[in-house]
Amino acid sequence: MELRDLRYFVVVAEHLNLGRAAEALDLSATALGKSLRRLEQSVGSKLVQRTSKGVALTAVGAALLNRIAPLQGMLNDVRHEATDLAQGRAGHLHVGASFGPNEGRMAHAFVSLLKEAPGITLKVTPGDNNVFSNLLRKGEIDFCISGSRSLSPAEFVLEQLYDDSFVVIASAHHRLAKRKQLSVTDLVGERWVSQNNTALAHWQELFRMFERNRLPQPAVALVASSTRVRAIAIANSNLIGLSNRQTLQQEIRRHPLVELPVKEFTCSQNVLIIYRKNAYLSPAALRLIEILKMQARQLADGATKERSAKRMNTRK
Repeated sequence: MELRDLRYFVVVAEHLNLGRAAEALDLSATALGKSLRRLEQSVGSKLVQRTSKGVALTAVGAALLNRIAPLQGMLNDVRHEATDLAQGRAGHLHVGASFGPNEGRMAHAFVSLLKEAPGITLKVTPGDNNVFSNLLRKGEIDFCISGSRSLSPAEFVLEQLYDDSFVVIASAHHRLAKRKQLSVTDLVGERWVSQNNTALAHWQELFRMFERNRLPQPAVALVASSTRVRAIAIANSNLIGLSNRQTLQQEIRRHPLVELPVKEFTCSQNVLIIYRKNAYLSPAALRLIEILKMQARQLADGATKERSAKRMNTRK
């Protein structure tokens, strides 16, 4: 069993079409077919079967693919380590960042890293834990920033970066914007802007809040994965939504948005740096993590000072 044949098989499994897989590998269909037959002979079983649209994995093929993913991760680790040894602090980083402020945090941290090591390049892939878990297992990203503990600590290292809380937001011109305190009943009848995934913890807490008070569930008028799209829609309409405070602080600079002080709604999240256990982290990746943690501490200290100043002004 040759590693080359395993690599070709992974591409076939991704495309489920021999012609497209051969094109992606820059091989002839004949050469790819021979590679696949060699691998099947080595395994002793068929790995794919023909379909009307291309090919499908057999049960043995699917099992082999699951076994190959950790091997891909280890091979990528070796390749990354060799590159770092040859080039020192130069190299390429690929990291994941959940949508919203974490993408901005990554950009700020990378700018700081560039001052120390101008030869480093970075690719940021946005997504959620379903995306990141697969990329981490294959060794295709070095680490990610995500606001969830749904990934198994038996498989991944989860390092605390910062805490954030979610709030209800509306346009500064919304009829509820000037109220100093609101209850959940004040939100009945409002129309909402939501993310694509309302199974996230903060949306589930919102639904539970309405359910606890025996009120109709929130009516969603707009669903959008983009933080910017949601912010623009809310700022320019009577729609309301949810946002973490970090994102709200950023979007207030661009759009007339406010937090609605709903006393029953409390939801916070731990934002984490996540990477695969025993994975190789290059010096550049480790330094980027250090910078992210340093910047998170600075922001937390600034927020604490700002809250203290507000309390002192209120007493006056």
